[in-house]
Amino acid sequence: MTPGLILLLLLAGYLLGSIPSGYLAGRWLAGLDIRREGSGSTGATNVLRVLGKGPALVVFLIDVLKGTAAVLLAKAVLEPLGTPLGSGGWILDSVVVACGLASLAGHSFPIWLGGKGGKAVATGLGMLLGLATPVGLACFGVFLAVLSVSRIVSLSSIAAAAALPLLMLGWFATNGMGLRWPYLILALLTSVLVIVRHRANIQRLLAGSEPRLGQKRQAS
Repeated sequence: MTPGLILLLLLAGYLLGSIPSGYLAGRWLAGLDIRREGSGSTGATNVLRVLGKGPALVVFLIDVLKGTAAVLLAKAVLEPLGTPLGSGGWILDSVVVACGLASLAGHSFPIWLGGKGGKAVATGLGMLLGLATPVGLACFGVFLAVLSVSRIVSLSSIAAAAALPLLMLGWFATNGMGLRWPYLILALLTSVLVIVRHRANIQRLLAGSEPRLGQKRQAS
């Protein structure tokens, strides 16, 4: 494992994450720039509001796959080179985690769109499913539970992000694997990134003006 290989994997993770699925859906299906519609995000939630359920589902699945692909690519390349991932190879774990974070950075700050992308929720879920499937599923469960009660996507995303570090620690404990710092750091950074990307939503939540599913977002 050389520095050059690591840089290539990080670049690949970023480029995978930067695939502008929401933006392309807007251009191809409606001839519009989705960054100028609704919340201005390129994520699946804004696609849902602007283009409808079908395009939003496709964008969501693509965004999930971007995060998963970045992690699985790094694992596929690195596992044959040394200590198997998950068996004490903290250096390999760190590189795989970094590739996952690179995909989040690509989704949130895509070079193709001048750095204005989505909020990294779906791509973060995909990354977690590739790294620690039980944790990813648990986060998705938190998201669905909060969504079923509140009908507010942003609140559900924030709740899942806030729960992530605790869920990761719980995964360590239940599997008796000890504290794995690369994974814990990943959980903390992902949680912070998602919450920071939702700061405008948090302001609207506090003001009581955040739209619920099926409710049109008022222009701000």
